[in-house]
Amino acid sequence: MPSSTSTRLALAIALAAFVTIAMAWGFQWAGYAPCELCLKERLPYYAGVPLALLVAWIAWSGRAGVVPAGFVALALIFAAGAALGIYHTGVEWHFWPGPTSCTGSLDHPAAVSDFLHQLQTTQVVQCDAPALHVAGLSLAAWNVLVCMGLFAAAATGFTVSDRPRR
Repeated sequence: MPSSTSTRLALAIALAAFVTIAMAWGFQWAGYAPCELCLKERLPYYAGVPLALLVAWIAWSGRAGVVPAGFVALALIFAAGAALGIYHTGVEWHFWPGPTSCTGSLDHPAAVSDFLHQLQTTQVVQCDAPALHVAGLSLAAWNVLVCMGLFAAAATGFTVSDRPRR
């Protein structure tokens, strides 16, 4: 018998995650280039959307025994996303240093001409300088909140999903 609660919850997670990543693409299309950490923060969404759809399909098809494991996997994915968002937010607030690839300085050139060439060819989006704030929060901080919400939804899915009787 299909578990409609698990199916609906997994579909809600997939929809919320897809809308979130679509908004990130929209901001990028509007000219807000993502930094290296922003791109890494998208990975949980790229994994979470198809997994949530798979969990919804499995729950709908009545294979209840696998559904709790799917929700655990989703919870872990979005917990990792929240942790990465916390790290990125801390880098933005200068609580700790970020990766040198997006918060460090240019290489030390041997000559002035090398330095000028670096300035012309290096296009690094800084991880410690948010390009946009929405309602007072950077997109990295919003990512923390969204991932925490998706984690909570997945944890709820684990607790409400049907399990095989022993």
